[in-house]
Amino acid sequence: MSYIFVELCLAAVIAYLIGSIPTGYLIVKAKTGKDIRTVGSGSTGATNVKRVLGKNYFFLVMFLDALKGALPVVLVQIFATRGTSIGLIPVAAAIAVIIGHSKSVFLQFKGGKSVASGVGTIIALNWIAGLIIAAVWGVITYTTRYVSVGSIIALVLSPFVMFFLHAPIAYAGYCALGAIYIVYLHRENIKRLINGNENKVR
Repeated sequence: MSYIFVELCLAAVIAYLIGSIPTGYLIVKAKTGKDIRTVGSGSTGATNVKRVLGKNYFFLVMFLDALKGALPVVLVQIFATRGTSIGLIPVAAAIAVIIGHSKSVFLQFKGGKSVASGVGTIIALNWIAGLIIAAVWGVITYTTRYVSVGSIIALVLSPFVMFFLHAPIAYAGYCALGAIYIVYLHRENIKRLINGNENKVR
């Protein structure tokens, strides 16, 4: 049990540090010299990057953030010796990476809303579920033109997708907790949606 605890803590720390890498902030800083936290919503995520650098960088940052989310989970699945069969250590890594993205140690615990990194963790846990969630996000975002709506709906559906795919219960539980956390991070977006002044993606 103590060995599992050591692996769990090590996985969580490494995943948090990887999640904390502020890809959007670094790209905007390198391209423009601006601090993206002073632009638009103040988020370091892809949607706010689009306001500064356009749609090509929107997709680039989204890809890098998803990769950042998937990487720690994949590493755990490869190198962890215990706790992977029931999903315990991969889930610990997944939780840590989305917290790192939204509360980066390198940006005074500021960051993005963890949608792309969260989808990346889901793809790493169960690639079929991840692709379904990504497709739902794409369809809802395209039809409503609100990234926030696509993000909220896709992540809220994620635990049900995991459940119906008969994934380990820990994966469905992670998706449920992750959905609650990401909806919380979107609380200002929800207020703007209710008030009718949320920004559209196009």
